[in-house]
Amino acid sequence: MNINVNSLPADCLPIVEVSNVRKSYLLGSLEVPVLSGINLKIEKGEFLAIMGPSGSGKSTLMNLIGCLDRPTEGQVLIRGRNLHGMSDEELARLRGLEIGFVFQTFNLVSRLTALENVLLPTFANYRISSDPRKRAEELLGTMGLQDRMRHRPGELSGGQSQRVSIARALINDPAILLADEPTGNLDSKTGAEILRIFINLNMEGRTVIIVTHDPEIARYADRVVLVKDGIIQYN
Repeated sequence: MNINVNSLPADCLPIVEVSNVRKSYLLGSLEVPVLSGINLKIEKGEFLAIMGPSGSGKSTLMNLIGCLDRPTEGQVLIRGRNLHGMSDEELARLRGLEIGFVFQTFNLVSRLTALENVLLPTFANYRISSDPRKRAEELLGTMGLQDRMRHRPGELSGGQSQRVSIARALINDPAILLADEPTGNLDSKTGAEILRIFINLNMEGRTVIIVTHDPEIARYADRVVLVKDGIIQYN
């Protein structure tokens, strides 16, 4: 019996599916290939580490999974939804609701307080029934920042800033938490504390995808994908 995957509930499908993806960029008249024939499935609730040397294409793969870019060829599906043919507005909404981003450099707005930074994504998208401000306060509380909510990024340590970033990533209850070198700017002790937060979030059922050079993060992942020279070497 043939099964039409398009008729399956989203929870029965891989949360991310990358099929025969190629990505290249134009530099003047020269086409520069970055990814070649990428195939990758990520299941709901998985903790995945994407590793590779600088220039390997792993950041480009992250941008495709994060709906920040589109493939030159092939398709990317997020919870069964094909990104091909989506308008910029549809792509932005999907990204805002389904994916929470955590960056190495935190990407906090310096003039806003920690609480205001966490609330930022709700101005464009919000699907939680509770009051967004209350939810932001609760998230900062779970990050141990009850007494730092009114402080601006310049008044926070690196570890505190990354906790604010994680709270911001969680504000819309996304299906996927996508992190780019989240411990890269932190000392080893603080980095281990941040890693523990990701592990706990994954244990609660959140899909966690981390792009990293850190073998310690890879040690805790369910699976490691190695990207090199634009292809997946193993996964």
